[in-house]
Amino acid sequence: MHKTPSLRPLVLALLACGSTASHAVSFTQNDVTLDINGTINGFYVVRDAKTINRATGAETSTTNSALTNGLLPGWINFVATTRTQGLDIKAHISFAPGINNNSDTVGLPIGNPNPGSGTAANPYSQIDTRNVYFQFGNSEWGTLKFGRDIGLFGQNIILSDMTLLGVGGTSNASIPYNTTFGMIGHGYMYTGFQPQITYTTPAAGGFQASAGIFQPSRFAGDETKTPGFQAKVDYDWKGSMPGKVWGGLVSQSTSCSTGTCATKSFSATGMELGGKVAMGNFEAVAYAFQGKGLGLSTVGAQFFGGSNGAGNKTDSQGYFLQGTYKMGATKFGINYGANKDKDGFVLTGAGTSNQITNRAVTVGVYHSLNKFITLVGEFNDEKISNVVDSNFDNKNRTVSLGGLIFF
Repeated sequence: MHKTPSLRPLVLALLACGSTASHAVSFTQNDVTLDINGTINGFYVVRDAKTINRATGAETSTTNSALTNGLLPGWINFVATTRTQGLDIKAHISFAPGINNNSDTVGLPIGNPNPGSGTAANPYSQIDTRNVYFQFGNSEWGTLKFGRDIGLFGQNIILSDMTLLGVGGTSNASIPYNTTFGMIGHGYMYTGFQPQITYTTPAAGGFQASAGIFQPSRFAGDETKTPGFQAKVDYDWKGSMPGKVWGGLVSQSTSCSTGTCATKSFSATGMELGGKVAMGNFEAVAYAFQGKGLGLSTVGAQFFGGSNGAGNKTDSQGYFLQGTYKMGATKFGINYGANKDKDGFVLTGAGTSNQITNRAVTVGVYHSLNKFITLVGEFNDEKISNVVDSNFDNKNRTVSLGGLIFF
């Protein structure tokens, strides 16, 4: 039997950040192999946060500490692979729990809320099912994927962000939180794990492309007549200075079935371009994106706040730079990113400026204690101007120490 390699969703992240991947536990019965692998992490985080009223200049400062997950939650993967009639077949399901089992933060499932929080009990589990898909194909004609997996637009950059193994920034997340934001919202937008039907071409001379239809988001109007669309093209090369360049796009349209809508149809688009190159123990990453109607990049979520509700689209752009250097089992790194939004949603709030900006820098140290465990220390400094068009600025400084295990 030919065994199809089981691509862990974290392998690219491990390679990007210089950690050594450990081996999955595998079982083979007849012609099917089941691999089990995962990760667990925990960090001690201290954040100094300052909020400034842009109108009055008044400032408030708070300091909070927490034991929390980093940008990665916990993760357990079950991957079944086989080969039959010339096809490589794979099925993947995963569960992503966190070390904190209760939260009052909007957007997180809650079990039994804190007494007096004013938040009703929620029946949903705190476990996030990120991967639920199957795929089939071969090296001659490519691969088809059906189910839920990581998106295409913004995929390569988050897997290249060194803070994927750490905490990064926390401006857009409450601590404790079952994931932080890394550099999401500060240089790029979050790709997310999305329902999709995706085709990936065979690799040819370093080139490989993927394109697919995605579950549409009803971010404007009440109709999604067509699915979302995402695509990316990668070119990898080896040699004395190995590297990669890529480009990607995302597009989605919505419409309105009633006569009361201010806008009968709405389309959102985004484009990205990135690359990385290694020179000995040094690696550099550069990335940029633009979006129109795609959402508030300063929050980081696609299709959130893409317009002012009357057809005026939010214009977004950002860039991300990173350099890392490896000395033995330790990697040192620094990255900087900035996102900017204007028009659209930015016209609706209390802010007098038609602009929201996020800027952040992270300095990190990542030490591979052995092939399973990585110890991490990071310092992150963030500045957000006109937070979500509120006419307030935020300045945060975060120190995080912790570690993670891959198995």
